[in-house]
Amino acid sequence: MAKNEHRWKFQLAAALASNPFFLNFFQGKIHKGRSKIVCVPGLNCYSCPAAAASCPIGSLQAVIGSSKFQFTYYIVGFLILIGVLLGRVVCGFLCPFGWFQELLYKLPTQKFSTQKLHFLTCLKYVILIVFVIILPMTIVNEVGLGDPFFCKYICPAGILEGGIPLSIADAGIRAGLGELFTWKSCILLGIVVLSVFFYRPFCKWICPLGAFYALFNKISLYRFRVDADKCTSCGVCSKVCKMDVEVFRTPNHTECIRCGDCIRTCPHQAINRTFSLKSTDGEKVKAYEKNP
Repeated sequence: MAKNEHRWKFQLAAALASNPFFLNFFQGKIHKGRSKIVCVPGLNCYSCPAAAASCPIGSLQAVIGSSKFQFTYYIVGFLILIGVLLGRVVCGFLCPFGWFQELLYKLPTQKFSTQKLHFLTCLKYVILIVFVIILPMTIVNEVGLGDPFFCKYICPAGILEGGIPLSIADAGIRAGLGELFTWKSCILLGIVVLSVFFYRPFCKWICPLGAFYALFNKISLYRFRVDADKCTSCGVCSKVCKMDVEVFRTPNHTECIRCGDCIRTCPHQAINRTFSLKSTDGEKVKAYEKNP
């Protein structure tokens, strides 16, 4: 994996690869080619005019809410595969909406820590279970179809990438805007404002895709390793971590997005990346016990 200062290049490449059809923004339509049957790994709205593929969360809800619901082996299998290989590397390197929040955070204003709001990280798991799975499966209309509740009522990426561009380009869509558009716009505005002052609030507190990948962070093939012989538990890695992770204690914490800030700033070069089937948590524990 590239050094941290080059991470934005991966983020830019992922955003462009997910959204290559720029001319659709001016035509007020979305791409409907065969590539839409494929999911991108990050959160990128299907309804974005430039989108080449589908959002995994939107696809998952579409299948769950179908009147002919069957277990969606392809989508779940795809998510599990990405999770097992990379964990939340997707959040740190491949998610366009995550990068959008980071760009907002770069605006020159006072910044605030989210450490005291750590309890809110549990909210994204509730959203995953309730809005992505349970509600589309159980609340259906007269023909047995369930709404994609997360995409319809919560997801700010949808209104940013799809709702706003399409309404600007298409007078018919503009004429049909109502309370739901207003509600989603308020959510987006709230995320935008919070992102200026807090690092990645949507990723930390709301995103169900991040919640899913977080389940694999401790077992993914790609992970961080703390060298027990070099680590002094000085805490520099924890101070620099914007995801509020105590890296020297839990280098593969569920909130870690593998951005690499801890590796770059460790004064002892005790943290490194590894791609292995072998767990390294035992070595980390020994390092902390030796230098509490």
